[in-house]
Amino acid sequence: MIKDGTSEFTTGVTVNISFTSLKSSLSLLHAVLLLLIVAIWGTNFVVMKYTVDVIPPLMLATLRFFFTLIPTVFFVKRPKADLANLAGYGLSIGVLQFGFLYVAVNGRITPGLASLVVQTQVLFTIALSAYLNKESVRPHQLIALVIAVVGLLIIASNTDSNTTPLGLGLTFVAALGWAIGNLFSKRAVDVDMLSYVVWSAAFSCPALLCLSFYFEGVDHFFQVIQVISWQTWAGVIWQGWFSTILCYAVWGWLLARYTAATVSPFALLIPVFGMGASAFFLDESIPMWKSGAALIVIFAMLLNTFGAKLIQGWSKNPHVKG
Repeated sequence: MIKDGTSEFTTGVTVNISFTSLKSSLSLLHAVLLLLIVAIWGTNFVVMKYTVDVIPPLMLATLRFFFTLIPTVFFVKRPKADLANLAGYGLSIGVLQFGFLYVAVNGRITPGLASLVVQTQVLFTIALSAYLNKESVRPHQLIALVIAVVGLLIIASNTDSNTTPLGLGLTFVAALGWAIGNLFSKRAVDVDMLSYVVWSAAFSCPALLCLSFYFEGVDHFFQVIQVISWQTWAGVIWQGWFSTILCYAVWGWLLARYTAATVSPFALLIPVFGMGASAFFLDESIPMWKSGAALIVIFAMLLNTFGAKLIQGWSKNPHVKG
């Protein structure tokens, strides 16, 4: 059984948390933070597309988590987390999520569709959290999740020849890796989430490096290193410092305070930001069916976030009840 504990963010403020007292109604500030995170993650698929065209996928994942680790690891203390938990998080996010995702995006699935399929992590996270941590899922959150899935299915049903069954399978594994990483971070009590994310890269980076050497070749690794342009290096560093350190630290911090059913569905907005960024930077068209599906997802997010307050207001208003 998981004991109650404490968790702190980089401000040094410590609060008591437990799986049985997690909140299910977001504050405005935390909702804005979640929107910022998913905006960075969504637009990052454009950065991913540019960098994976230059750097082999497993090598790119290695470099991403190298810059997650270096130089920040020299400025933050090792988190008060069990090494097995830290290793589990690092391998889940580093190898399962991004190792498989980069391989998938490398010609096996389009970036836009990848940003969609990887959101099945929401289903995995909520299901695993409800089963393992006994977290409650409110009726309006279930309805919101179903509505969001409908929107995602509309997008998924309009695939093209650039998407292969292998690409879809690899992306589903990436989604499962993200969900498992969420569970590891929720079980890490009394930790600074910034140091937790940074130090977990000490496990993901070596594992990815070994996979890159084995599948892509040692000689090829060092040949590519010598010809990477500064623009590509900027893309790699962005993925390491901002998309990983900043976003995953805040994401894990919020997961320690709210139920998975409250936080995880925000990730369903990632395809919306991903499609918008692709249209702006890659000149990809957004047909009517895609816009409609995006609106369905946005509506589901609004229901998930503000549904509890609307229901509470409805129950207290005698005029609404008639």
